[in-house]
Amino acid sequence: MDKKLKGKIAIITGGSAGIGFAAAQLFLEKGAAVAICGSRKERVDAAISGLSAFGPVKGFVVDISKNELCKSMVIDVVKEYGRVDILINNAGITSDAQFYKMTDEQFERVINVNLKGTYYMSKAVVPIMMEQRYGKIVHCSSVSAYNGNFGQTNYAATKAGIMGMTRVMAKELGKYGINVNAIAPGSILTDMYQAVPEEIKQKKLATIPLRRYGDPREAAQLLAFLASDEASYITAQTITIDGGFN
Repeated sequence: MDKKLKGKIAIITGGSAGIGFAAAQLFLEKGAAVAICGSRKERVDAAISGLSAFGPVKGFVVDISKNELCKSMVIDVVKEYGRVDILINNAGITSDAQFYKMTDEQFERVINVNLKGTYYMSKAVVPIMMEQRYGKIVHCSSVSAYNGNFGQTNYAATKAGIMGMTRVMAKELGKYGINVNAIAPGSILTDMYQAVPEEIKQKKLATIPLRRYGDPREAAQLLAFLASDEASYITAQTITIDGGFN
């Protein structure tokens, strides 16, 4: 295994499951020290138990929709490691309903976690990265932003918003040596996607040119590349990883 992230300090939100967990393991394998956060203590504890064999990892229970909790986590990471080199804004939730049935609470909850959480975590690390004159921020968007998946007005809005944030942040922060990119996964076999009814999954499978779903580790490989110095001249981009679906 190459060590392209050796010595780097990475924060990965939503690191207790799915793409976030796969990214945490891969980053550790590639030499980084990793801090993950999740909203449920039992899942964070289980993730740390599974990840600790791969390298130095710390877990935090954080509701990223709360600005002060995001700030507190970043302060603790800096106290522990002295810096933050990488932020992977992976955490996200769904609360699906057709638009005319969607409640205000459903809409606001997804906005608060997916969009505001990305904003809060980025705001917490950017001053540190500006002072270092180095940083890699990678947001997780979704092909839902392009295709508008049925029942996902709230989710698609957040993921499209993340694409816009990516472009603006990259333009503003490039002069400080900070790269800002995003990935847009399609049908990746995470716990979240496993919950989709089988009939819908089979219909989606028929529309994917590669005729298979993605593995979380495949998305993690893209995150690791964008977080590495191999991608030092890539910024303001959203890279789709969906087997050709979009």
